[in-house]
Amino acid sequence: MRRIGILTGGGDCPGLNAVIRAVAKGALLGHGIEVVGFNNGFKGLVENDAWLITEEAVSGILHRGGTILGTTNRDNPFKFAVTGADGQVRYEDRSRQALEHLEKWRVDCLVVVGGDGSLALGHRFAGLGVPVVGIPKTIDNDLSATDVTFGFDSAVATATDAIDKIHTTAESHHRVMVVEVMGRHAGWIALQAGMAGGGDIILIPEIPFSYDAVLAKIEERRSRGKKFSIVVVAEGAFPQGGEPVYQSVAGTRRLGGIGQVVATEIERRSAMESRATVLGHLQRGGTPTPFDRVLATRFGVKAVELIASGRAGEMVCLQGGVVKSVPLSEGIAELKRVDPQSEQVRAALAVGTSFGR
Repeated sequence: MRRIGILTGGGDCPGLNAVIRAVAKGALLGHGIEVVGFNNGFKGLVENDAWLITEEAVSGILHRGGTILGTTNRDNPFKFAVTGADGQVRYEDRSRQALEHLEKWRVDCLVVVGGDGSLALGHRFAGLGVPVVGIPKTIDNDLSATDVTFGFDSAVATATDAIDKIHTTAESHHRVMVVEVMGRHAGWIALQAGMAGGGDIILIPEIPFSYDAVLAKIEERRSRGKKFSIVVVAEGAFPQGGEPVYQSVAGTRRLGGIGQVVATEIERRSAMESRATVLGHLQRGGTPTPFDRVLATRFGVKAVELIASGRAGEMVCLQGGVVKSVPLSEGIAELKRVDPQSEQVRAALAVGTSFGR
């Protein structure tokens, strides 16, 4: 093993630079293996946009958010967007081109850092004969093979801080404040940030809510002299009998907008002013928490250990507090969602939190 490649795909999250640093230092210092970084995810692989990562290049990046390699969640080598001379966008299979660039750089194993989409692409390349090791990252925490993904803790910390700040203005103005957080079709960020921030109502995709139940909780609080309420809603949440809310951006459907819908409905049905705040990409940015820095470092080192021992086709993961690995196919097999009967949900209910049901 002489050289490995690494790319970061999908949405960015805190801890990506920490994992790049760990892979680079672990490979260079521990095994004398060179590391090639492909810029902007799989796009760099297709376009041969790459460079040799030195120890100096990863110095001082442990605490930085984002990724020095750049990332994209749009460039699928098997369905790559190409603009023709006529200005029309066509989609072509450029996987063979990506394979040629891996060969040109003499990459013996490719480390794919990403969520379910990027890891699924890594799995497809593994099917073409490329040795691949996956490292799971996503603020959504929705990969079932790992107890937690790095980036999640930082996103929860950011969301909790925002809820803390919104709490004071809600109390001052006697309003219902709705905070919309990310998470796609999993309610992990909403659940944990909602609990940590003292949310009165938490709405998640796993528990379709009733507006009657939401209003009942707000009225119950008012009857006890509580003139405000905090509602934390996951972007994928939806009412009973309804569907998730999507926004159309440049022809692409994206989850989002449920926060404003809920705020409008609360104000329409009650006598209370209601305002919505969408945290959006704030949850992806900023300095990673100590937990995420450590977890990303452990994941990066484990990935290098797998490669050095000749193992590929696996994804590193955290299970029971121990960093292990599972087959890459298992890592992307199932979406991890909140169990409505889980201990966390029951703990929230025990302290008076409503899930709108």
